[in-house]
Amino acid sequence: MPKLTVAVAKGRLQDEALALLARAGVVVSKEALSSRRLAIEDETGNYRFILVKPADVAVYVEHGIADCGVVGSDVVLESQTNLLQPLSLNIGRCRMVVAALGGVSLTNFGMLRVATKYPHAAAEHFASKGVPVEIIQLSGAVELAPMLGLADCIVDLVETGRTLRENGLEEIEPIVECTGCLVVNRASYQLKAATISRLIGALTLAADTGVASQ
Repeated sequence: MPKLTVAVAKGRLQDEALALLARAGVVVSKEALSSRRLAIEDETGNYRFILVKPADVAVYVEHGIADCGVVGSDVVLESQTNLLQPLSLNIGRCRMVVAALGGVSLTNFGMLRVATKYPHAAAEHFASKGVPVEIIQLSGAVELAPMLGLADCIVDLVETGRTLRENGLEEIEPIVECTGCLVVNRASYQLKAATISRLIGALTLAADTGVASQ
């Protein structure tokens, strides 16, 4: 079968993604994972994996460098790339929320200053509510912004809410539930249809099995 190139998001999703792939029969050896190579193959040689930053997964897949990718749905939402998203993988579950300092009412501001790593998603959320905002894009530690007076609120991902609480923030409203997902290049979906369909089927079964065992 034709070899598939799969982009996998490094960081919080990587271990869960590789474990899920292993349950689906696509196993990467410990030796390959422990190397410093960013492009590695599975034990059958049928799959090549490239390990890249989450935001880059959508770019590699959209441009056809990778046939498919495993990345958080928050990245897909923010990237606004033209990809197929055939499968939610039930890994890396979290939610995108609006949060502010405890006791602060966001209705008291004429224009909200919103700190976030997700400027497009944040802008669309507040636009849908008719709320004028100034988006302040940050690359990390957005929880500091309200504390230091840079922003009135933040839009960020939350898993347990512990980081918010430790920084004096509380969740104001949810925006969207997020999870790891499989994304596929549109041309590859046609040219390598049988191979990608087999991968989707195996991942579907592995994801369902993983949920059932929790």
